[in-house]
Amino acid sequence: IHNQCLVGTMAGREKVEYHMSAGGVVYRTNGGIIETVLCGRNTPRKWSLPKGTPDAEETVEETALREVTEETGLEVEIQEPIGDITYWFVRPTDGVRCHKVVHYFLMRHTGGATDNHDHEFDEVRWSHGEESLRTLTYKNEIDILDKAIEMVSQRARKEGAID
Repeated sequence: IHNQCLVGTMAGREKVEYHMSAGGVVYRTNGGIIETVLCGRNTPRKWSLPKGTPDAEETVEETALREVTEETGLEVEIQEPIGDITYWFVRPTDGVRCHKVVHYFLMRHTGGATDNHDHEFDEVRWSHGEESLRTLTYKNEIDILDKAIEMVSQRARKEGAID
């Protein structure tokens, strides 16, 4: 999918837009503890996973890599897909119903620093897995993070090491 927004109608009477974005769960290990990156806004106070919409002609994977790098300041590599979340919302400016799909990938930290994150978030920080699960604002992102932590744990058991 290269388009970030498609427009349609429901039963010929209501305008609906279909949006897509992509992001990731970035992880590293510290003394055998899995740490993940969270992105926070101060007003209103919210914590989320990094994600964003595609630029023209970008693949889902390219979008995920670019958005995560911009929003976190980190260099990352995709390891595998985690899964998707979908939700509906009504855009407050015009009342249009929107259906959004967000594709998430498991991403290994390879460099960079959270101090280099863009303006979109007030704070970007590393957090250990259990704390991250308690801190995230949205249930659907908590479910993605929980699945990602299990994937990293399975990798560690299979390979004999987390990294």
